[in-house]
Amino acid sequence: MLQDRIEPAWIDGFETVLRRCALQPGDVVAILCESQSRRVLMDLAQLAAARIGARVFTVSLPSVFSSAEPVTRSTGASPVIQQLAPVIAALQASTLVVDCTVEGLMHAPELPAILQGNGHTQPRIVYVSNEHPEALARLLPDDVTEARVKAHVKRLRAAQSMRVTSPAGTDLSISLQGAVVGGNWGSTTRPGTLTHWPGGLVLAFPAASSVSGTLVLAEGDVNLTFKRYIERAITLTIEDDHVTRIEGAGVDAELLRSYFSAWDEADGFAAGSPGPAYAVSHVGYGLNDAARWDSMALYDKRDFNGTELRAFSGNFLYSTGANEVAGRHTRGHFDWPMRGCTVQLDGHTVVNAGKVVEA
Repeated sequence: MLQDRIEPAWIDGFETVLRRCALQPGDVVAILCESQSRRVLMDLAQLAAARIGARVFTVSLPSVFSSAEPVTRSTGASPVIQQLAPVIAALQASTLVVDCTVEGLMHAPELPAILQGNGHTQPRIVYVSNEHPEALARLLPDDVTEARVKAHVKRLRAAQSMRVTSPAGTDLSISLQGAVVGGNWGSTTRPGTLTHWPGGLVLAFPAASSVSGTLVLAEGDVNLTFKRYIERAITLTIEDDHVTRIEGAGVDAELLRSYFSAWDEADGFAAGSPGPAYAVSHVGYGLNDAARWDSMALYDKRDFNGTELRAFSGNFLYSTGANEVAGRHTRGHFDWPMRGCTVQLDGHTVVNAGKVVEA
C-alpha cells in the first residue's frame, strides 16, 4: 500500500489542475468532503489553493450509509448533502468547488441547484476522483487531451447512431437521437460546469428505447464496480435498453447475476424483471493516452476508484444504471471498459479495434 502523506509532487499536481480551472488569487474555493473522504486529497487541495492565493474553506459532512439497499460503489451520485440548504448556499457562493466526496456530485440531486449559483456567483466544480494521489499526479489534464476530447464531442453530437462490434461477439446498435452528449478532459474554466480529474473520455446518455444487441464482456475487460478484470467471457443480451439475459460460466457471470438481482428488490421490481439497474446509463469511449488499462493490477482496492480505466485510449465504455435522459433512476451501477472494440458513428469509424481514429 502506498502511504497517504503529503508529497511536493502531489501538491504540484493539484496546483496544475486548479490553475487549469482558471483559479485566481482572491477567488473563493470550497472543499467539499465527508467523513469517509480520503484526507490526503482534501489536504492537497487546500495547500494547492493556498499556493495560488485563493480563499479556502471546507464543508465536511457525515458520510451516509444505508442498510436498505445493496453495497454501492462508483455511482457518481454522492448522497452526503441531503438537500441541506446552508450547504447548497455555501457552494453556490463559491468560485470553485473542489469535490472530494467519495462518489462525487456528477449525478447528485443537488448538482443543478449548485451549478445555477446564487445570482451573483456561479461556481464551477472539479470532482477529484477518489484515487490515490500518485494516480492523479500521473494523469494531469493537458492541451492535447483537451483538444482531442472536444473534437470527439463534436463528432458524437453530430451523429445519429452508434454501432459497436468486437471479435468477441459484441454487436450493439445505439440510437443517438435525443441523447445528451458530453466530454471530460479533467479541467473546466466555464462557470456552471462540472469536470472530473482524471479526464479524457466522451459519453452519450441515450434516450429511452435506444439500445439493443449483444454485449460480450471478454477476458481482460473490466468490471469497475467490483474492481476486477473479467476472466471468463459473459454474453449480455440487450433489449429495449435492458440486460435481459446473462450467459456465461464462472464467478464473473455469477457476480453479475447476483448483484443485478439484488437491485430488483431494492428498486421495487419483482425478481427476474429488468428494472432500471439493468438498463443502459451511458455509452462512450476513452481518449486519454496517459491512462493505462493495466493500472488496476497495481493498486489495492481501497486506493483505487477506476476513473483511469474509464478513460484509457480506445476503450468502449458501457454503463448500466441511472439515466435521467431516459427517465430512469437507481443507485445500482456498473461501468465496463472494454478492449478491442470498433465504434462507428453513422458508419464512420472513430475507434478501430481499440485504437482511436483521428479525424
